[in-house]
Amino acid sequence: MTTAKQAYSGFELQPIGGQWRAGTSSQRLTDSNPYSGATLLQLQLASRADVDAAYAAAAAAQQEWAARLPEERAAVLQRVVEIMLARGEEIQDWIVRESGSSRLKAVIEWDSARRITQEAATFCNRVEGRILASAIPNQESRVYRAPLGVVGVISPWNFPYHLTARSIAPALALGNAVVVKPASDTPVCGGLLLAKIYEEAGLPAGLFSVVAGAGSEIGDYFVAHPVPSLISFTGSTEVGRNVGRIATGGQHIKRVALELGGNAPLVVLDDADIEQAAQAAVVGRFLHQGQICMSTNRVIVDAKVHDAFVSALKARIEQLPYGDPADPATIVGPLINGKQLDSVLSKIEQAKQDGARLLLGGAPQGNVLPPHLFVDVDPRWAIAVDETFGPVLPVVKARDEAHALELANASEYGLSSAVFTRDYARGLRFAKGIRAGMCHINDITVDDQTNAPFGGEKNSGLGRFNGDWAIEEFTRAQWVTLQFQPRPYPF
Repeated sequence: MTTAKQAYSGFELQPIGGQWRAGTSSQRLTDSNPYSGATLLQLQLASRADVDAAYAAAAAAQQEWAARLPEERAAVLQRVVEIMLARGEEIQDWIVRESGSSRLKAVIEWDSARRITQEAATFCNRVEGRILASAIPNQESRVYRAPLGVVGVISPWNFPYHLTARSIAPALALGNAVVVKPASDTPVCGGLLLAKIYEEAGLPAGLFSVVAGAGSEIGDYFVAHPVPSLISFTGSTEVGRNVGRIATGGQHIKRVALELGGNAPLVVLDDADIEQAAQAAVVGRFLHQGQICMSTNRVIVDAKVHDAFVSALKARIEQLPYGDPADPATIVGPLINGKQLDSVLSKIEQAKQDGARLLLGGAPQGNVLPPHLFVDVDPRWAIAVDETFGPVLPVVKARDEAHALELANASEYGLSSAVFTRDYARGLRFAKGIRAGMCHINDITVDDQTNAPFGGEKNSGLGRFNGDWAIEEFTRAQWVTLQFQPRPYPF
């Protein structure tokens, strides 16, 4: 196992085209701790010229990388896993300081990235072609799988380390090169830190660049650029729509993998274990302050067990520690920035004006917002309809099972969901009736496993991550036929 040496440094520079250097934009970024406000580093941002340099280097390095033996590519990813293990505390510290993560969430995120990288190392030997039956005499029909070439990755600020790693690792394992544009709130966790790790692991120069730049300056250009064959984007539905328009409607049409917003319902049927469901709702909503695309955005409860469930829910939420994310006891830490806090506060005020009853709440302390619980929520109100990226949980009452399913599907989103019942057949029937990419029976809405398809329906995105689904996303199929004897043509 690799032994961690001196902590990484030099994050004021970016790995652009095989060289760590300052960006050439006139704009600068101050990267701050969302809890304390302390400056972590200052970064000269990347310009369009830097995007050009990163993509050009990636295209030049990719072919030689794709031609390497699968075992050689796998060995690099295996060394990355070893480094992640050896530098675990260092990585987790960055996640806490830069993204406002609790220590618990930082460990979860670090481990998720480690596991998806370990899984991706196996992809090198799992790419398979096919020989098809042919309709033509004396012909062999083959399908080959090949790398896409260069993959552009736009990563978010909420799980920046993992959600960047889950695109980088499969892409590189399958013979592609990668250029990453991290979120401005998390340039280190969302790109620069991973670049240091891959460099230490021996990844050839130029295969992995990071261009941390302002969206207003390089965002559209990063997507429209002629070099990348795929844009892997994780973020809001609003921005994802724009990414999709540019990627598929411009001069250079390319593939997109879009993992977008969610409004995950957790449904409690009348035969559910109330305490189990209440605990799952609390964990599913308040992990990382609710700043997770899969987070339980609303709870739908059968009227027969509504009051008992709300009582159990309130008792658990009241016990949640909130404050400094560096304190191991803290569960609810700060929102990522003041803009995000203002957005959540606006949703809270709207819910009050609409008539929702606030059972728990409190004033913000800096960017830390105490957990909020609303009941008597009309499913048509914004607090139930919109995605609230914060520690706010609305409870909606359903008349019966059929009404609960109707409410669960009454959303433009379809990422994750959950249902609680003691009857597994009933739960399976209900789960299959939900229009979402994922549904968990008697479990939280937040789950991401390396061998299971991760992705959504409706306005929650396109494509799937993880396992064999990632292999399909990050490669292309090519049909090749071999005609062994001349065939008769009609003219």
